[in-house]
Amino acid sequence: MEIITGGVTAAEGFEAASTAAGIKYQDRTDMALVYSKEPCVAAGTFTTNVVKAAPVQWDRQVIDGKGKVQAVVVNSGIANACTGKEGLGYCEETARAAGEALGIAPESVVIGSTGVIGMQLPIEKVKAGVRVLAEKKNGSLDNGTDAARAIMTTDTCEKELAAIIKVGEKTVTIGGMAKGSGMIHPNMCTMLAFITTDAVIGQETLQKALSEDVQDTYNMISVDGDTSTNDTVLLLANGLAGNPEIRYGTPEYETFAGALHAINEYLAKKIAGDGEGATALLEARVEGCENREQAKTLAKSIVCSNLTKTAIAGHDANWGRILCAMGYSGAQFDPENVDLFFESKAGKIQIIENGTALPYSEAEAAKILSQPEVTVIADVKMGEAGAAAWGCDLTHGYIDINADYRS
Repeated sequence: MEIITGGVTAAEGFEAASTAAGIKYQDRTDMALVYSKEPCVAAGTFTTNVVKAAPVQWDRQVIDGKGKVQAVVVNSGIANACTGKEGLGYCEETARAAGEALGIAPESVVIGSTGVIGMQLPIEKVKAGVRVLAEKKNGSLDNGTDAARAIMTTDTCEKELAAIIKVGEKTVTIGGMAKGSGMIHPNMCTMLAFITTDAVIGQETLQKALSEDVQDTYNMISVDGDTSTNDTVLLLANGLAGNPEIRYGTPEYETFAGALHAINEYLAKKIAGDGEGATALLEARVEGCENREQAKTLAKSIVCSNLTKTAIAGHDANWGRILCAMGYSGAQFDPENVDLFFESKAGKIQIIENGTALPYSEAEAAKILSQPEVTVIADVKMGEAGAAAWGCDLTHGYIDINADYRS
């Protein structure tokens, strides 16, 4: 696998566009289009929140029906969640407008929305934006990056990555973009991710690849513990690479799944590190577990702990908060066997051994915790399994952003 420059337009046959439709923001682009020259097999995972936004309901119908997808239309600013039949009708109107503008079937259009819950979309602005997007689309990498910017809400930067692999004698490309900064606690945030590939692969195999990988990537991040109404991850494959079909359980599948994992993990970490008001990406690695589920439960509990997150914000090596978070996670372990470390580009320091504090330099620990990426490593000494989870520190900035989010 080779990481390359690009995002959703990196793969053969995919185009993108962005525009400022004035849906909520008046000073930025707020709509994006991803389009494939050929219909795609599609896979998706969606929020487990009982309250599901209209675009989630629309997209699930398309994905569950195993229909071909040729376009994704995304808006930011308004989530189109808790909007009743009117909101769902707006999805249909958007798909119909995209179908007319692009010359494709409306049922081949999927929708993404992110922003304020409870507001109705200004549908005429949305439909006008769709027409502009159809005219502006092209396959340039710049257009892909612009699309990634257009789907941002409180994000501070666009999030995209691409990679190439060899399948047989053919080069297969996978690229993706994502957004997410607050209301991030996926359980498949407001989290959207769109992955494109030119691979030849069946729909069921594609869905298995995505569903399996989401468990170790997007479902292992948390900013604030809130699972959004709009969480959506879509994976589209148009087959233009012309490779021998990738089949589940083969070496070629493992290669494809590995590249997909690299992109999903990168995007997930970018979302976690760009949490609202955050100054640091917090990674928790738990080692020495009996099985993966134990490790994942412990790691996720660490990054979800508000007290741990505030300690990281203050560069305070308050290790008791971490051990406490592990203790209420529901996973069983012996706290008197735990070793704990802090690590960053500034170095690595052991804080506790066998559940007891070691003598260490508070100044050195603060220096390590002052970096933009900080890792907590916990070894519970019970086996060989491990897992990682990602979050961020919790600062006053989070309150500042969310106290007046609707204004």
